[in-house]
Amino acid sequence: RRFAQLCIFTLNLLPLAAFAGQAQPAAPKPAATAKPRTTTHMTTDPALLKPATLTAKAPDVYEVKLVTTKGDVTIQVTRAWAPLGADHFYNLVKRGYYDNNAFFRALKDYIVQWGINGDPKVYARWDKVKIKDDPPKTPNKTGTVVFATPSEPNQRTTHIFINIHDNENLDSSGFVPFGEVNQVLDNIMKIYMDYGEGGPGGEGPEQEASGKGGN
Repeated sequence: RRFAQLCIFTLNLLPLAAFAGQAQPAAPKPAATAKPRTTTHMTTDPALLKPATLTAKAPDVYEVKLVTTKGDVTIQVTRAWAPLGADHFYNLVKRGYYDNNAFFRALKDYIVQWGINGDPKVYARWDKVKIKDDPPKTPNKTGTVVFATPSEPNQRTTHIFINIHDNENLDSSGFVPFGEVNQVLDNIMKIYMDYGEGGPGGEGPEQEASGKGGN
């Protein structure tokens, strides 16, 4: 498997300081910044081992920058779409949970997914943290960003996907968008997508093995 062709990225949290009808203030400082790493050896933020302490409320609207091997991508999160999901993502990003993650599931005309931390201990902790479902407010259209969820209710953890196709058939199955790609969705489309589903049924990375061994 050409696993290296999956994108590796870090995230920068960029709260939006100005909205339509408001003046642009002078150079606001980012709330948090995750610098791209140049090595595969990761330093885990100790706070990631204590999920119960990471409960900050997210801004009403904020941006997250994905620095990927295929180019930068920016996600705009709108808390009103899915408050629980937006808050959960905000806390994970601030503490670097998604730094150096790989996109482990990339399916043509469907989705691109990530969310397995490189440290198996961190992933094991967060995989047990289930957040309640948000009521659907926005359809699963192309470019929207969504927490993956099993068929059971209230089971969202850390797995996230970007819809790369209009997938409104997901609307009635508990998949609730909390943001959307607002810059350079084309870079997501450059990800290698010919593996199909993950193992053992497909040629892509097996999620359970990745979780145990580190993404």
